[in-house]
Amino acid sequence: MAQSTLPEQSEKYVQKLNLLRDNLSGVIRGKSESIDMMMVALLSNGSVLMEDVPGTGKTTLAKALARSLDVPFNRVQFTPDLLPTDILGSSIYNPVDGTFHFRQGPIFCNILLADEINRASPRTQSALLEAMSESQATIEGVRYELPSPFFVLATQNPVDFHGTYPLPEAQLDRFLIHLQLGYPDAENEMEILFAQSTEHPVDHLERVLNHEEVVQMQEQVKTVHVEQSVARYMIDLVQATRNDPRLKLGVSPRGSLMLFRASQAIAYLKSRTYVLPDDVQQMADYVLAHRLILTSKAKYSSITKMDVVSDIVSKVKVPN
Repeated sequence: MAQSTLPEQSEKYVQKLNLLRDNLSGVIRGKSESIDMMMVALLSNGSVLMEDVPGTGKTTLAKALARSLDVPFNRVQFTPDLLPTDILGSSIYNPVDGTFHFRQGPIFCNILLADEINRASPRTQSALLEAMSESQATIEGVRYELPSPFFVLATQNPVDFHGTYPLPEAQLDRFLIHLQLGYPDAENEMEILFAQSTEHPVDHLERVLNHEEVVQMQEQVKTVHVEQSVARYMIDLVQATRNDPRLKLGVSPRGSLMLFRASQAIAYLKSRTYVLPDDVQQMADYVLAHRLILTSKAKYSSITKMDVVSDIVSKVKVPN
């Protein structure tokens, strides 16, 4: 039987996570669920794809996270002429001694903001695949380890498709979580106006975690207990996506693994040492929906991927 409370050291980390949540909530108001999902991705050592209209705070959220962790942060504005070497780096010739020296690209950081990722060509988008899956980059035949933790936050605009390249399924599958911030309500937007009337709150954020603490928390998340019945529940959900007539493509085994880890992370965030079916259900939309491909009939019936996931969650039997 798993113990019900976290060890003392873990409790201290959870307190620091609460400070991190306060930092992010002070910058992005009224989006507590999205902020929790961002923290789940960080604890799971995963990546986040944020798809929303311009001006909803995607870039600001990434900056606030980087400042709160006091880690190296780089932003890459993806454009059609961006090359893989612009992200990964390349060898530079030194005419003085006739040698080549590798110059690291912006990917060598702890938090990478890939802004408007769907504006770059598929070749450039694919430069992130190895980094997101294995925290390493192979450049000119040489393998380079990336800093730990390595966290990719990619954004894309769903309303302007001119000059864009939709992310292929192979790349979508490598994102742990898909987020949509959405517009704030009237009350929170009023608070935003006055909070940023003279200066931006992100400029005054203080560090609450360092990268060593983040790595230790990621290791602790892996120890959160998952009962066999709860793991079976995850598999049943995934299997249901593969057999649903509304879907042309269901969730991959990588998706199962990511749902497992994300469920551990959300339990850890709630100061628990074990995963409940409620944790799995909470993470299902964020982890599973973007991995699905609807059939043409489902698309024209105005069914969304989240509709399918919600329907499956409501039908699959929950373990006692």
